Amino acid sequence: MSQSLSNMAYLGAAVLFILSLGGLSNPETSRRGNLFGMIGMGLAVLATVLGPRVTPDGVGWIVMALVLGGGIGLFAAKVVKMTQMPELVALMHSLVGLAACLVGFASYVDTSIQLQGAEKAIHEVEIYIGILIGAVTFSGSLIAFGKLNGKIGGKPLLLPGRHWLNLAGLLIVIWFGRVFLNAHTVADGMTPLIVMTVIALLFGVHMVMAIGGADMPVVVSMLNSYSGWAAAATGFMLSNDLLIVTGALVGSSGAILSYIMCNAMNRNFISVIAGGFGSGGGAAPAKSGEAAEPQGEVVPVSATETAEMLRDAKSVIIVPGYGMAVAQAQHTVFEITRTLRAKGVNVRFAIHPVAGRMPGHMNVLLAEAKVPYDIVMEMDEINEDFPDTDLAIVIGANDIVNPAAQDDPTSPIAGMPVLEVWKARTTIVMKRSMASGYAGVDNPLFYKENNRMLFGDAKKMLDEVLVVLKT
Repeated sequence: MSQSLSNMAYLGAAVLFILSLGGLSNPETSRRGNLFGMIGMGLAVLATVLGPRVTPDGVGWIVMALVLGGGIGLFAAKVVKMTQMPELVALMHSLVGLAACLVGFASYVDTSIQLQGAEKAIHEVEIYIGILIGAVTFSGSLIAFGKLNGKIGGKPLLLPGRHWLNLAGLLIVIWFGRVFLNAHTVADGMTPLIVMTVIALLFGVHMVMAIGGADMPVVVSMLNSYSGWAAAATGFMLSNDLLIVTGALVGSSGAILSYIMCNAMNRNFISVIAGGFGSGGGAAPAKSGEAAEPQGEVVPVSATETAEMLRDAKSVIIVPGYGMAVAQAQHTVFEITRTLRAKGVNVRFAIHPVAGRMPGHMNVLLAEAKVPYDIVMEMDEINEDFPDTDLAIVIGANDIVNPAAQDDPTSPIAGMPVLEVWKARTTIVMKRSMASGYAGVDNPLFYKENNRMLFGDAKKMLDEVLVVLKT
């Protein structure tokens, strides 16, 4: 493939990536957006493999890498559950960061000897920044992976003078950057490059370890942005225009999403960028099955009673959470929704921006279960409707419906916008136990007079509710 034809293919791929992002902005067009993205990536890979920069001797190695990577991707697609998607995303982000680091070191060894003057300086700046971003993304994403799957505790690690430590690390990185740019040989430049990489890796660990459990959705979004900028930096190192464009698209869209997420969680965007997560003192998530100290009396309810309340209601709002994902109850929820709507009940879903463990987690689950898009509402669209709602059902959610965010200024989630389910005439909260949510704080909703608790596995309980509704 000639260079001009390769450039045309890259241009087509870039357009498809932009169309993909546009499609992903709406649930009804998300499938089309995914299709555009896959076609664009396939076109980009073919244009690279068949392009003039790949020698015939290297094609075999590239094909082997494609087969290996594709096989791993197919295996992951088949075995990874929806509840494991957040940690999988974090792991994928880490691979992008690792790739940026490896490409940076290889590019420095391979090309720095051939360049001179301003061209050499510009290329080395690209390498230095690319490895810096890649290292932070790599280590930070690995820590996020550990926190999301429970291998690392969710309590924020707030070291004394941590912001001063970050500032000291930044100054050292800048100093060694100057040393790196003034190096006359590859060997001389390798030492400051390695020192910077180690500091960047430590910063990534420190940055994410300082994150409280309640802030993890913001972290996943922010690491997505970092991985995009790491990919863009890799494109500069390789002089690959498409990689620059693609990385910039991912980086900028991830940053915009992070800003939206920060607003949804009452977090400061600049603080997030600077590694100030968890500064609100988010508590550790409770261990599985660990019950919080009772702060009042709760009123339990049975599946049969729940079904009767649903049958008598004229308007119902369902709030899904991570518990629904764990129980894989979304299909039963859809059957209940379809049954109620057939009886003339107005059923809608309320989605908090940070429900689950990553942005869009609940939307994907509901779409998988064929829940109509037009009854799935965002928090800002539906919050004012709770006072006119007969019954609000919370399925495995906790922090996103916690009134302490509005009523308790000392709470770790104070100021975080929440779904005001307690304003409905009656609420039913479905949980396995009285364990606290991922933020590790008690929920006063459980003890309100108009609230009822349906304890047990969400799938099992909802199956029982469905049987009663259909009789």
